[in-house]
Amino acid sequence: MKCQICGIDTVMPYSCPYCGGQFCSQHRLPENHTCPQISRARTQRQNTVKETMNQTGSNGYNYSFNFNPQQTKTHRRSISSFKELKHMSIAILLVIGIGFSIGYYNSRLYGDPNWTLGAMSIFAVCLMTSFLTHELAHKFTAQKKGLWAEFRLNMWGTLMTFASVFLPMFKMIAPGAMMISGTTDRKSILKISVAGPITNIIFATGFFATSLILLPFSSPYSYTFAFVGYINSIMAVLNLIPVSILDGYKIFSVDKKVWATAFIPSVILAIYGMLII
Repeated sequence: MKCQICGIDTVMPYSCPYCGGQFCSQHRLPENHTCPQISRARTQRQNTVKETMNQTGSNGYNYSFNFNPQQTKTHRRSISSFKELKHMSIAILLVIGIGFSIGYYNSRLYGDPNWTLGAMSIFAVCLMTSFLTHELAHKFTAQKKGLWAEFRLNMWGTLMTFASVFLPMFKMIAPGAMMISGTTDRKSILKISVAGPITNIIFATGFFATSLILLPFSSPYSYTFAFVGYINSIMAVLNLIPVSILDGYKIFSVDKKVWATAFIPSVILAIYGMLII
């Protein structure tokens, strides 16, 4: 069984009693995997402490739980570690490779004249920017809440992304994810989780608008920006699906109205993208 946060194979995984996820020993605590049901965990801890106080006759005991406060302090002094920069650099190169791969195979297999070298370059850079902004939105929102947040590659995700660079009919952009840990609340989990998909919705809207502006001028890049908008809309939809460890699961668990507010526009944008592409 693989840990749902770091992807490490775990012979005896820990099952979170609140969200039902499977995690390694490092991420077993609700605070370490940003559990969407963390408020339940805190309530139970507080009740346990109160019961203990009543049984022992103690008073004046203040219960508090802080996960690795030293790590949080270090994080505030340093935005990124060398390890994160290394992992992020590899991910960026893979996403750029995917961008060129999509253009190359569309040009070779389908004879699409829109995919010139210039169009491929613009597409790859825009795709990389979309991916990077999505991850950094999670990171900066988490850091603003005083949490530790760094990007890490996932072995299988990296291998699949690398393979899809060379496969004409299969494309996958999932080399890794932002790892977040620390003590937080439901409101913070909601903001951190929704930050990434929101950037894709904004990018999709912006790229579609740019494509429409260039269309009357018969610009060869109108199609390029429309395709980037389409990819961003698909990224938003997939991330907002309320299953497993996706952002959508955390958002849906905390606030269904916020989830619907983000999911419905992303679906509309994806449908629009499919129609024009």
